[in-house]
Amino acid sequence: MEQKIIFLDIDGTLTEPGKNVVPKSALWAIAQARKQGHYVFLCTGRSFGMILPFLKYDFDGIIASAGGYIECRKEVIYDCPMTEKQRRTAMDLFKENGIFQTLECMDGCYTDEGFKDFLRSHAGEGNNSELLRWQEQIEKSLNVFPMEKYREQPVYKIIMVGTSWEQFVQPKKILSSDFVFSIPGEDPNGFINGEIINRKFNKGKAVRKVCERLNIPLCRSIAVGDSINDKEMLETAGLSICMRNGSEELKKIADDICPSVQEDGILHAFSKYCLTGKQ
Repeated sequence: MEQKIIFLDIDGTLTEPGKNVVPKSALWAIAQARKQGHYVFLCTGRSFGMILPFLKYDFDGIIASAGGYIECRKEVIYDCPMTEKQRRTAMDLFKENGIFQTLECMDGCYTDEGFKDFLRSHAGEGNNSELLRWQEQIEKSLNVFPMEKYREQPVYKIIMVGTSWEQFVQPKKILSSDFVFSIPGEDPNGFINGEIINRKFNKGKAVRKVCERLNIPLCRSIAVGDSINDKEMLETAGLSICMRNGSEELKKIADDICPSVQEDGILHAFSKYCLTGKQ
């Protein structure tokens, strides 16, 4: 069997969104694939600090911060945080426009306490109370700290939350030459969520870098994801698979669709493409 390289997103693909528990079926499939000589990489928008719980498992490498940081067989092959000027400009613009921000760094993430204060002050409106509980749970489980603890470490990405589209007009105008504004749309709670990603990297470029490093043709790469921020990864890989629980837009460009996270999707995908050995 030809050696393959598999790239797995985390949230919504390997685990339920925002959680660190990998289904036993997925762990078994990954272990079997590696026994067959295939490489398995994490390829996530999470920062390095947010994937620390996964390092106890055996992966051949990690792509973190949507391609901003890459380790291949424990060797760092790419590391591209924002410049100091980029970081300060972005943070100042978001603050001036009332946009809540979360900084993604190597050791974890640092988030505006103002966002939780806003939710508390509007706790009786819509789903704000539920969203506040979700935010606090995310911070507890994913190495997310209050902004007051930030000490100007290098930043790879900034997550943004606004309450109106007008807030993003000026930042987008000034920052778009250096950053892609990834804003899927307004969420059910009335917030506009998104992130800025350096134009120097994305998940697709990261897939190419890893394949070149390991001397494996792109046609022998497999990408599995669920959300639109996996688009470049799926477009680049030789075989693209979207989870059934994934974005409808992503399903349109994927070569195949596998069951959801809750339905042992990774195991089904690995078995279907004979990555775990003889069937």
